[in-house]
Amino acid sequence: MDVYGPLFRRILFPAYESGLRRRNTLAHLDEYQRSQWLSFDEVAALQWRKLERLVAHCWEQVPYYRARWAEAGVSGPQDIRNPGDYAQLPVLTKDDVRANFEDLHARDHVGKVLYKTTGGSTGEPLRIGYTRESYERRVAVMHRGYGWAGATLGARALYFWGVPMEGVPVKDRLMQRAFNRRVVNVFTMRDDDMARYADAIDEFRPRVVVAYVAAAVRVARWLLESGRKVHRPQSVICAAEPLAPHERDLIERGFGCPVYNTYGCREVMLVAAECETGEGLHVNADHLCVELGEPIAGGEGKRPVRLTDLHNYGMPLMRYENGDLATASTAQCSCGRGLPMLASIDGRTMDALRDSAGHFVGEYLEHLVFNTPGIRRFQAVQERLDVIEVSYVAAEGFDEAALQDIALAMREAFGDTVRLDFRRTSEIPLTPTGKLRVAISRL
Repeated sequence: MDVYGPLFRRILFPAYESGLRRRNTLAHLDEYQRSQWLSFDEVAALQWRKLERLVAHCWEQVPYYRARWAEAGVSGPQDIRNPGDYAQLPVLTKDDVRANFEDLHARDHVGKVLYKTTGGSTGEPLRIGYTRESYERRVAVMHRGYGWAGATLGARALYFWGVPMEGVPVKDRLMQRAFNRRVVNVFTMRDDDMARYADAIDEFRPRVVVAYVAAAVRVARWLLESGRKVHRPQSVICAAEPLAPHERDLIERGFGCPVYNTYGCREVMLVAAECETGEGLHVNADHLCVELGEPIAGGEGKRPVRLTDLHNYGMPLMRYENGDLATASTAQCSCGRGLPMLASIDGRTMDALRDSAGHFVGEYLEHLVFNTPGIRRFQAVQERLDVIEVSYVAAEGFDEAALQDIALAMREAFGDTVRLDFRRTSEIPLTPTGKLRVAISRL
């Protein structure tokens, strides 16, 4: 019987968050718990009311938007009458943020903005600002989305996550203990040391496992290959990386429980998450405005993601294109929530491999190599249209003939003008944020 979870949710966390820290996270969580059950049209109307207020604020207080929108023919907020008008405003790119950092700050929030820096996996970290209210709301939305998968406040949760090289501060370790969490570092994950991750599951006996996709895949594969039986959690929540169908299947078989997909980015935290039905990802449209741009060439419906945090009045990111790709969905979930859906998260535009004509080929390589015996991990790097370099880590049962089969299939997809260079290696490095990028395009 779980005694600590209800105690934490009802007494300890409110006393800390609302009383000691004087934050409004729980009030926002209550608000979002209610608004998720609005109808689809009611959610859209709520989102537009929030967006109208933010647009007016940006016109009056944020120099960058007033100048940029005026260049696009806007004479004032009255010209942006509906979501269709908003969708015609200029897109904000990462380069725009870097070049106009100061002018993106609201004049009435000078000195009141907090800052964070994106991970910089592309080699160019990005500094962004946000308000205290927007942070509290982001945390509330995260608790709501993770709660759909069973990770309610105070639930026993084991994280297979990245830990900074300098370690976790004492304050953070105490917070993890209070939240009933344990974090196991995946930055140091090695094939000859996988038993310690299984041991952590048995020792902590979590209700929920939260993990990077690549880490969950490695643990699940080891459990299946070794025949090790471990404590079965109620769910596995995958985060930080796109989750492919074959990866979901492998994780579910390895851990013996349902897998829930989530999508977020450092700029705004949780964007979308799966609920208990598993019919797609609910977009947090009562908190964010999420748009999808035009499909990329040959991308089979994959579109660039554009984000607006409806509550960040300090340094608003309006129609911010974060580099991710997603596939839209017109479905409405049988759970009854009125939040719109995404069918899938499809990676990053910078990870889109292309054929010799410049058409996006997608995750073809990943699906191809996944079922090839003897190849444990791989990474494809494309610096020119005519060359793809494929690094791979061999495992037991590796056969050189398998590479010829892979090369043949890849030539059918990419064309004969693309040269394939295979390189065997003992390890493939993770990104600074602990993720495994299976495809990297430097075009």
